[in-house]
Amino acid sequence: MPEVPDHIAISKARTGKEYREVHEWTDHVDFKRERHDINKILEHAAMFAEKYGQEAAQEFVHHIADDVKVRFSKQMSINNEALEDCILYFTSDQSKCPKLMSWASSIAK
Repeated sequence: MPEVPDHIAISKARTGKEYREVHEWTDHVDFKRERHDINKILEHAAMFAEKYGQEAAQEFVHHIADDVKVRFSKQMSINNEALEDCILYFTSDQSKCPKLMSWASSIAK
């Protein structure tokens, strides 16, 4: 997942502001899991809207979305590589199942 400096740079590029407080609060080592809880997004966003304005709330949501995207993309890549390996293992003559091999190579990307 992006580190705080990366989140700050993304916010700066998107809004012209760093929103350092938002990103440092969200990624605080002692509370990171709790503050990334998707069940609490609205609650946390409302807190930022009240304290720093609506744009800060939106940056909090972007922060969580960016983290979700990176984390799930990483896991999908790992799972797809393992799946392709399994398909190749159980397919001794790959020329007999071109659709399966095409599918396997497409998910590994």
